[in-house]
Amino acid sequence: MDERLQAFKRLLNIMDAVRAGCPWDSTQTIHSLRHLTIEETYELSQAILNDDLNEVKKELGDLMLHLVFYAKIGQEQGAFDIADVLNGICEKMIVRHPHIFGNEHVENAEQVEQNWEKIKLEREHNRSVLGGVPEGLPSVLKAYRMAQKTAGVGFRWPDAEQAWQKVEEEKKELFEELQKPDNQENIEAEFGDLLFALAAYGNYIGVNPDDALEKTNKKFRERFAYIEQKAREQGKGVQHLTLDEMIAFWKEAKLPHAESAEKK
Repeated sequence: MDERLQAFKRLLNIMDAVRAGCPWDSTQTIHSLRHLTIEETYELSQAILNDDLNEVKKELGDLMLHLVFYAKIGQEQGAFDIADVLNGICEKMIVRHPHIFGNEHVENAEQVEQNWEKIKLEREHNRSVLGGVPEGLPSVLKAYRMAQKTAGVGFRWPDAEQAWQKVEEEKKELFEELQKPDNQENIEAEFGDLLFALAAYGNYIGVNPDDALEKTNKKFRERFAYIEQKAREQGKGVQHLTLDEMIAFWKEAKLPHAESAEKK
């Protein structure tokens, strides 16, 4: 038997055993597992951002366990089993790749994405274009995916330059609202429009804004940790540094030797 199939069968057998015999596993439901699955997904995301392939492997295992767990619960309830899950995704992949499993021709990845949206709308006539964007997504990622989905049916700027002009337009409108007194609601609205325009612009330059922001968050955390370290070396808390001192240490933290030391 294929080694991959053997490993998957082993996991299924282990799931059967723990579901039947473990006091914790036997009481879990799809609702009790939900938040744990979200945690595992974020841990996988962090491993990917860290380019730690060994950790990616471990987190994929944890996530795979959750998927098998849900399928086991579905089987117990007579709703579906792991075969239904796998066959379902296989059928979806075949339908969405007519350029691989059919006679359609595509020139690039953008055409593939456009075809996906058209295929979904043709097969599910009452489905909204934005119906596939989960409400629970982080806001920046949701904006990016909404712009991506609507672009797939032609609702997009013709090129990156015009998409950037939209960003500039929203920035100007925000600045205008900032000049008016007692105007917080409009300021918030224009700030949101600017964020959405930036997130949508990511589609034109090949940048996922959620990935980009998370990498910046990580960089900010590391550089501020350097400031805190320098404060401790002076025998004081970071709150006792002047702003000029903080800025000087921040600039130091951006130097290659500081970044290397921070990672040790």
